[in-house]
Order: sequence, then structure tokens, then C-alpha cells
Amino acid sequence: MSETAEYIVLLVISVVITVAVGRVLATSGEPFLQEVFDNDKVTHSVNNLLSVLFHLISIGVLTLISAWDLNVGSQLQNMIVKIGIVLLVLGIAYGISMLVLIRIRERRRASQIAEEVQMRLSDRGVSTLPVPPQPTQPVVPPHGL
Repeated sequence: MSETAEYIVLLVISVVITVAVGRVLATSGEPFLQEVFDNDKVTHSVNNLLSVLFHLISIGVLTLISAWDLNVGSQLQNMIVKIGIVLLVLGIAYGISMLVLIRIRERRRASQIAEEVQMRLSDRGVSTLPVPPQPTQPVVPPHGL
């Protein structure tokens, strides 16, 4: 197999895997984003933007990987090693994307809980405003010291 054919085969395999992983990420990530954004239109838009970002970065890195000159044995072994690197890169990119989605959801939940706690406390008449520091009396030593 010529070098050009090897590049093309590797890129085709890489792009197909990237698109498949990107679809799973977009489909599975939408419920996470729906919790954060109460608006379906905003959720869908942010999901598309994140999906495009994932695809651009992944395919860019995969294109660079395809140009690496590895020499671990035969052409088939070189291609298998490159596909392994592609899978690792995609796994890392997918993991980072999921961590970002989870972090966004956790921050939104924390702010919702804080708002709910403040509302419940104010309903019970408890002030949620910070207490200003009270002026203290200076300590005067007893006579004779």
C-alpha cells in the first residue's frame, strides 16, 4: 500500500470514528445541557457549538497524527498503531467534553440550591444578608498593672 493510500485509509477511518463519537456526545450531552439551560433553543444551539468544537479539534489532531512517520514494523502495524493513537485521542477528547458538561451541570445545580435555600430562609424570616461586624469595646487593663 502506498503512503498516499495509507493516509487516505487512516483519515477515512479516523473521520468515521470521530463523527460516530461526536454524534454520541451530542445526543448524550443534550440532556445535561437541558438541565443547565431551561430554553430548548439555547440548549440545542450550545450543543451544536460544542459538537462543532469537538469535531474540529479531533479531526485536526487526527490529521496531524496521520502525517507522523512511525516505524514500528510493517505498514499494517504502523497503521494499527496510528489508529490506536486516534482512539486514545478521541477517548481523551470525549472524556474532557463529558467533564465539561458535568461541571456546567453541577455549577447550575449549586446555584439553584443556593437560591432555594435563600428563599426558604427568607420565608421563615431569617435574614440572608451578611451580619455587619459589631464594634467592640477596648480592653482596659485593671489598675495597678
